[in-house]
Amino acid sequence: MDKPTESEAKVASPEDENPKSSSTCAAYIRNFERTLVKYNFEARGVQRVLPHECHPLTWTAYLQPFFFWTSINLAAQNVTLGMLGPNVFALSFRDASICAFFGSLIGALGVSYTATFGPVSGHRTLIFARYTFGWYPTKLLVILELIVLMGYSMIDLVIAGQILSAVSANGSLSIVVGIIVVAVIGWLISTFGIWVFHTYQRYAFIPQLVAFSILYGVSSHNYDLSTPSHGDSRTIIGSRLSFLSLTLAAAITYGGAAADYFVYYPVTTPPLALFTISLVSLLCSFTFTYCVGIGLALAIPTIPTYSAAYDTSQGALIVAGFIDSTSPSNFNTGFGKFLAVVVALGLIANLAPPTYSSGIDFQVLGKNFQTIPRVVWNSVAVVIYTVCALAGRDHLAEIFTNFLALMGYWVIIWMGITIEEQFLFRSSLGFKIGIRNEESRRGWGQGYDWTIWNSPERLPLGIAAFIAFLVGWAGAILCMAQVWYIGPIAELVGEYGADVSLFPDIIWGLRRHGTDRLCRWVISSVYHGQHSSTQLSGG
Repeated sequence: MDKPTESEAKVASPEDENPKSSSTCAAYIRNFERTLVKYNFEARGVQRVLPHECHPLTWTAYLQPFFFWTSINLAAQNVTLGMLGPNVFALSFRDASICAFFGSLIGALGVSYTATFGPVSGHRTLIFARYTFGWYPTKLLVILELIVLMGYSMIDLVIAGQILSAVSANGSLSIVVGIIVVAVIGWLISTFGIWVFHTYQRYAFIPQLVAFSILYGVSSHNYDLSTPSHGDSRTIIGSRLSFLSLTLAAAITYGGAAADYFVYYPVTTPPLALFTISLVSLLCSFTFTYCVGIGLALAIPTIPTYSAAYDTSQGALIVAGFIDSTSPSNFNTGFGKFLAVVVALGLIANLAPPTYSSGIDFQVLGKNFQTIPRVVWNSVAVVIYTVCALAGRDHLAEIFTNFLALMGYWVIIWMGITIEEQFLFRSSLGFKIGIRNEESRRGWGQGYDWTIWNSPERLPLGIAAFIAFLVGWAGAILCMAQVWYIGPIAELVGEYGADVSLFPDIIWGLRRHGTDRLCRWVISSVYHGQHSSTQLSGG
């Protein structure tokens, strides 16, 4: 991506003349923003990127989504998530790998779809949510997304701290120090804006790909590929569904921020190209790292060094995987630890985008939040998730299994409602079946007025979407299987239940949203005698 121009960055600071900026602290922050502008860094916050402010669509711009998502997902976080397939759900390599692949595929489809709305609208992801959920219900989505972004960032820090501690002499480097070091670097990259971390992401995947390829090459001969999944047939089915849901939730949570990173792409960007490139990158990077984690976990019972490392932490197991158990020479050990450091620092590529999006999403909460610059909200997010990482550094597996799937619930409900809204009520399909006007025939994303994003009175009320969202959550509660709660439907499958909540919640949400919107259209049509797009958008 090209650097943002000075005129673009000025748009990002509309409050320069606001009286609230008169305090010393606010003046210092504004001066800092002007410095960012001076050196061609991004100071923009939640404001829309207008078509004339976008960057040219070059061949490198086409490749950037592939580099971007690959750098994010070639991360130790996904390796440790893959370990849960055998260790928590007692799945074989075949079962866990298949579940990981299809979970990644379903989640990547949603993320790739959401990414296409960055170029066509110029809006960040949850600004786009206002066009379905309205001004006030969207605030709930923003709060949930902030929890997701900071939760994943917390996990990144814990894993990075574990790896850096494991490679130090006799664990002399505290996990706390590793957490703080990676948090500071991630904050620096995200603070200077989208150009900086896009540039970083363009190259960050290269050392990660090399390191993980060596990790696979060194450790793969230890993988247990023959031991079957544990349990009776119903329990195995339940475990497969639960792990598939977990990997799906991990992938699809990017959907709440995917458009944030492509708002500087021109409106002419082909949606299919952006969708396809993102999909391929997400699917390959997720599946590769998951399978490495699955293989390492399956080797724990037979490789004493792996078992001892896992007793310390999941990050320590990754370090052990770099050392060939058949010839642990000093050179091999030293080089393996060097590669482990590369993997630990590679988590910065996974950390910077959610940190950046956290600053954006704080501003989506309302106009008062927009008066505070993005860089301040970025800093607030870093402080919050760093403190949480320090507090939860000894409970990574519990955080993964209890947090990830739970956070995936709201994203898939919102995404399902958004897809239905676009394709049924704001597309040429809606025009053909008579529930949308001529405006819908213009093309992808053209059934929206992108200029009303910050006008509550002109946005939809979001009643239908909000009711559907709650109904979807009700379905999720009935079908979820967590350590602390198993729903009445989930407990019907196997000894430990099956977490199938991600599938009923989207179906229930879609049915409710579609029914409410169609009923509203019928009532308005009967009352006014015509199909009013304004009335339809009001629900």
